[in-house]
Amino acid sequence: MERNPKADWKISDFEKVCTYIGIECSPPSGGGSHYKVVSRHLEGILTVPSNRPIKPVYVRKFVSYIAAHIEVEENEDG
Repeated sequence: MERNPKADWKISDFEKVCTYIGIECSPPSGGGSHYKVVSRHLEGILTVPSNRPIKPVYVRKFVSYIAAHIEVEENEDG
């Protein structure tokens, strides 16, 4: 994702990364169209539209969010 944010990424790819990293990825509720990505280590919620194609700007934001989560988690572990 980091190397090719313009690839044809699907929301299922985002969900897989979140599951692997240990971040919550909630599907849209109440007719919404954005998934919510939440880290227990970071403030705020990252929203990602579930419509395809997912624009590169959202992929870059997601990659940054994941990197920040990992950095905080590694600092906590020692």
